[in-house]
Amino acid sequence: MNIGLVVIVAVVLWSGVAAAQAQRVPCYFIFGDSSADNGNNNQLWSNARANYLPYGIDSSVGPTGRFSNGKTTVDVIAELLGLAGFIRPYASAGARDIFYGVNYASAASGIRDETGQQLGSRISLRGQVQNHIRTAYQMLNSLGDVNRTLTYLGRCIYSIGVGGDDYLNNYFMPQFYPTSRQYTPEQYANLLLQSYAQLLEVLYNYGARKMVLFGISPIGCTPYALAQSSPDGRTCVERLNSATQLFNTGLRSLVDQLNNRIPNARFIYVNVYGIMQNIISNPSSFGNNFLPKIFAI
Repeated sequence: MNIGLVVIVAVVLWSGVAAAQAQRVPCYFIFGDSSADNGNNNQLWSNARANYLPYGIDSSVGPTGRFSNGKTTVDVIAELLGLAGFIRPYASAGARDIFYGVNYASAASGIRDETGQQLGSRISLRGQVQNHIRTAYQMLNSLGDVNRTLTYLGRCIYSIGVGGDDYLNNYFMPQFYPTSRQYTPEQYANLLLQSYAQLLEVLYNYGARKMVLFGISPIGCTPYALAQSSPDGRTCVERLNSATQLFNTGLRSLVDQLNNRIPNARFIYVNVYGIMQNIISNPSSFGNNFLPKIFAI
């Protein structure tokens, strides 16, 4: 699946504020799954890799590990924030790169550590947060002062887009995972959100103050879901969408709670589900060739 859709989401959300933020946001830290991975899985023993064609067919540098024909959401956000070049993946970020930000995203990863394990190695959200802690200490060693480091990190943007694989590569794969037998959809969503909240607080404790949380898209409308479970190959799979909407509703509530409870921090919820549903329902308003490009891969 091409990530062009979510790029449009990023443009809509950020173009109005990017000019004002560019001079105040020195770096951008990225956590997520295949929608943001830009090469962290390339060196892993994993089937969740995209460093080969046709990925990158519209990129001047070819396949990079991005699960896209070209740029991803986070690439566009980095551009709109006025940052120089693409944010480097953690796997290859150098000592100077970290001051512009780091991309920790790993395809097939989720909030739960076991999510995606049937595909091989991947870095769960917990592992990504641990990698960021290492980055924070590396930055501290360079700056030599705790307060200066925390102040710098507090000016950065953090975006987190996880959860989809906890359904596609966990809950709705009963042949590999017992979670759908252990938990109702409501219980599972609550379990994910509890773990998510704990990891967000860890990020806060290590300096994060501006966090953007992306909800789960309508995964029941993806080409994979349509091919596997749709009765006609066109109708979205409701049981997938309804389960993830429980998570999205809880995430929106969690954002409100965090904004009320945690001082000197700002959390923003991005309703990816609603935006994508609007595009699916009204494709003509986005141009005649938009959907074929989105679902080309």
